Amino acid sequence: MLRFDAVRIEQGDFRMDADLSIDAGARVAVIGPSGAGKSTLLNALAGFLELSSGRLSWDGTDITDAPPARRPVAMLFQDNNLFPHLSVAQNVGLGLRPDLRLSPEDRARVAQALGRVGLDGMGERRPANLSGGQQGRAALARVLVQRKPIVLLDEPFAALGPALKTEMLDLVAELVAETGATLLMVSHDPDDARRICPLTVLVDDGCAAPPVATAPLLDNPPPGLRAYLGN
Repeated sequence: MLRFDAVRIEQGDFRMDADLSIDAGARVAVIGPSGAGKSTLLNALAGFLELSSGRLSWDGTDITDAPPARRPVAMLFQDNNLFPHLSVAQNVGLGLRPDLRLSPEDRARVAQALGRVGLDGMGERRPANLSGGQQGRAALARVLVQRKPIVLLDEPFAALGPALKTEMLDLVAELVAETGATLLMVSHDPDDARRICPLTVLVDDGCAAPPVATAPLLDNPPPGLRAYLGN
């Protein structure tokens, strides 16, 4: 279980509280108005932001003060964060060793991850030689190869067209189902949440609320979310 225990995050005049639990293996959308703190919540969980107060724990282990590399978290960012001077295989290999001193076993894991996301045989290409969808797949392979129990998505497919975005969302759902990973996905599109996330955390008015069923929340959203969605 992932636990935010009386967590408070502060940045200048911004403040957000979170006191909630998420079961292992759950697929959870993180939705709310722009600027409410959706990405902030994920960055704090990943260790990129310090908490002002409260604790974070996973499976009963306190991870509040753990550095990002030692947390049970893999994160996929909006821009995919691929390095243009490295090959696709090297970009994926960074998920295993930042110095890229990969063992034969590591290289086999990279090749396996690339094959699983549909990039078999493309490991020597540079990111610039891939389509937008293929770049997203490469970034997803880097998440997959880490084998972390928590996967965070910060709108990585927002720039893709509807059909390709749907394809990538379905691939994410397949991968986390195979590994049993817990998924937290920030999205501005309620259809994304409906498609692969049975639960949703609403971030609004300085608070990240405990997860609730996605469909009822979106069918009858509270006023702040309704205004944001334009319902």
